[in-house]
Order: sequence, then structure tokens, then C-alpha cells
Amino acid sequence: MVDELFGAAPDFGAPLISGTVPRAYLDLNRAPDELDPALIEGVRSSGVNQRVLAGLGVVPRVVAEGAPIYNGKIRLTEARDRITQYHTPFHMKLERLLHRARESFGNALLIDCHSMPTEALRAAPKINGAIPQIVLGDRFGASADRTFIVEVQAAFERAGFIVARNAPFAGGYITQRYGKPAQGLNAIQVEIDRGLYLDQKTIEPSPAFDEIKRLLTRVIEDLVTASREPQKFAAE
Repeated sequence: MVDELFGAAPDFGAPLISGTVPRAYLDLNRAPDELDPALIEGVRSSGVNQRVLAGLGVVPRVVAEGAPIYNGKIRLTEARDRITQYHTPFHMKLERLLHRARESFGNALLIDCHSMPTEALRAAPKINGAIPQIVLGDRFGASADRTFIVEVQAAFERAGFIVARNAPFAGGYITQRYGKPAQGLNAIQVEIDRGLYLDQKTIEPSPAFDEIKRLLTRVIEDLVTASREPQKFAAE
């Protein structure tokens, strides 16, 4: 559903790539070697990976509420087949798009869009006394040049959203893998409060869905327009 919210991006000349596989089946925002030994036969524990320990590896063991997805273990060949079929081609396509953009413009900016349950924001720092609606993650400055995070935040705020940075989400595997600002590759994760556009009990669009999509389309247009003004996105 998040891809629908940002569906206008190609209308403004911005490429849009969307995962086509449920995150409970395979998580594209995990490294392909984040395999859970508690779920996958033949996998040995290798160090302390908090996401894997929590059951949220590349093939998740639990859903967000902690309920198990499977009754037992799955074969390693099945996990690898999922990675080959979905994870590898997605990331190959994404990498090609980023490098093509950098070759054309000198810099590339990846906006990695996700949704977060409203309850995940309970512990989030308030912004002027209000709970944030959008959380931008740049891994505390490691995945994007400051110029980009400042402009992206401003675009969301101009559309009327309450925006926080890096808390409670600073960015996952995608921002870590692709965010290399010194090489002209910038990645910013966007987490949207699902309660803005979704009935979180029925998992159906709420009456506000179209309005939120309209506001996000405004954000997209704002950022594309800014990208055509060199003084706004000039690296500092």
C-alpha cells in the first residue's frame, strides 16, 4: 500500500521500484546472509545480530507482534530459493538505478519508503510536544549528505507533516548498503505512521488515504523540483 501512496513518482520523472513479495515471506530490507538458525535448518549462529535474534531476519520467524509465522523449521534450500527469486533481482535493479542516476547527475538520492505501526511511536521523542508522523533515517548522517536530509525533511514539513529524524528508526539494511555519500550515493529511509492512512485493525485504507496520497505527491513534486535547482542539492 505504501507503493500506492508514492505512486505518482514516475509522473515527475523519478523512478519507482516496489517490492512484490510480502515482508513476512522475505524481507528485502535485510542482508541476504541474515539467516535465522532458529527457523532455518542447517544454519549456524554467527555472532550477535539483534534483528535475527528477534526473529526478524531475511526470512522472518515472527510477525511484528511476536507471533510465530511457522510451526517448525524450513529448509535452507527454500530460504535460498526465496533470496534468489526475489531479493537478488530487486537489489540488482535498485543498484543499477542508483548508479545510472549518479552517472547522469553526479549524485543519486534513494528514498526508501516504509510504514510503521502507530504504537511504535509511543516512545519516540516528541516534536514541539507532538508525536511525529514521519521518521526520516539517515543513520545519523552516515547514509546521506546533510544537504539531502535537510531538504527532504523540509519537503515533508511544507506538506504539513510532523517530522523526526533517526528515532525510533535510523535506517536499515538498504540505507546502510546504498548510502555512501562520499561516493555520490545518498539513502534516506522514510517511515510513515500507518494510522495516517490505514485502519490498522482491518488493514483497509482509511477515509484519509486519498488526502495523505495527495500530500505525499506534493512532497515528491517538491523534491523533484528541488533536484533541478543545483543550489539546493549542492553538496556541502
